[in-house]
Amino acid sequence: MPLLSLLAALIVAQAPPVDEVATHIRRFTEVYAAVEANSADPVNPDAVFYSGALPAMLRYLDPHSVFLDPGQFDQLRQMEKSERKGFGSVVSIIPGRVIVLQTLPGTPSAKAGLSPGDEILAVNNIALGQLEFDQMVGLLGEARQRPALLHVRRPGNIRVFQMTLTPELMDSPSVDRAFLLQTDSKKKIGYVRVASFDEKTGKEFAAALDQLGGATLEALVLDLRNNPGGVVTAAVQMASQFLEPGQRIITMKGRNKNYEEIDVPKTAKPYKFPIAILVNAKTASASEIVAGALQDHKRAIILGESTYGKGLVQNVFPIRNETAIVLTTAFYYTPSGRSIQRPLQDSQLGSAIENKKGGIDPDEVVLPDQPSRLRSVLEASVSYTQFATEYTAKHKVDETFDVTPDLLDDFKIFLSQRQIQPAISDWFKDKERIRKRLRQEIITIALGVAKGDEIDVQLDPFVQRAVQRLTQ
Repeated sequence: MPLLSLLAALIVAQAPPVDEVATHIRRFTEVYAAVEANSADPVNPDAVFYSGALPAMLRYLDPHSVFLDPGQFDQLRQMEKSERKGFGSVVSIIPGRVIVLQTLPGTPSAKAGLSPGDEILAVNNIALGQLEFDQMVGLLGEARQRPALLHVRRPGNIRVFQMTLTPELMDSPSVDRAFLLQTDSKKKIGYVRVASFDEKTGKEFAAALDQLGGATLEALVLDLRNNPGGVVTAAVQMASQFLEPGQRIITMKGRNKNYEEIDVPKTAKPYKFPIAILVNAKTASASEIVAGALQDHKRAIILGESTYGKGLVQNVFPIRNETAIVLTTAFYYTPSGRSIQRPLQDSQLGSAIENKKGGIDPDEVVLPDQPSRLRSVLEASVSYTQFATEYTAKHKVDETFDVTPDLLDDFKIFLSQRQIQPAISDWFKDKERIRKRLRQEIITIALGVAKGDEIDVQLDPFVQRAVQRLTQ
């Protein structure tokens, strides 16, 4: 049968047809034949192989080697092209609530009439109020793959209405933020956030630097937090923007793979300005390659938390019937010989790694800001978004907008009407942070998420510390 042929082809492609392998294949087919002939219920061959035998075989090797069925293989190819299905809306996800912050012109969300401030109560008749954060993220991600029925409530309106959105393929740039930081320093400091690495990232990053002034920049904050990695060639292109020609970027080494070393091209013309790279526990793979190379060559200071530790060389091997396997074939090492891969328990990976630690440790630890109880309440109650939505509906807002003392008093009255009445000491302690956060939300609703992010970054303790180090 075709699926048995697929399994045989897979094993033959990876190993010589020795007697031991042939014996195991014969034993497997005998077990499958017995199950098919005697099982109480009919056997679904696709489920047995695609969901059972093949994934289990690869999972024994390591958790990153996986089998891709036709649908998953097609999704991988779409991701490599940086194509994503979506509705064209930006939302804020907080415990039990999803609030629309922005809809992009001409997208399914805008065409359906979804507006900033709208609250999505349910997706495909699944209420969001009782879901955990990860469950909501998963549900929203699945909804973007096919038409979705939304239950929506407008701010200030108790009526719930329905709309059906059909997702469309959208370009998803990996370099999603690039602007000049507004600081007390007279230095021209750029900020670039890279969300992932794909085939276009190298060009997008180079274009972002040009947009900020290129060689006229005096310093750069490169934000790789929450970046899961991706295409390694893009990481090499990024590192080559800052390292000298001929310098080592990464070394690959595995059981059946000779040393492969990647150096900066001889034609490279690197920038000379100082760099601070922001990382955290979700910084992984290609982003760790960049951070590790620049750290080893003392070209950048790394700030934040220890990174994830995923330094695997993975190759995609297409098999028959539009299926494939993603297989770990080697490991990545930084220029100084540090293994990026962090050993995993109950995995064969641990036995092959020379450096038993893995990951990239920062030069200076910086931890996320811990909000006060009052600030947590204001976020959880969506008070900023609700007030900003009402305010922008009645007032024109431009980039020069600021929150006046009178407007802050209006916000305090708004909170009181919703039974949020902070103690005087708590209010004055957080007053300045609340003012800046309110300004960010009003500008986000009025001018878009990108403009709001420029303000949000100024409040970020990671960015604040990076600017301090770059201006010392």
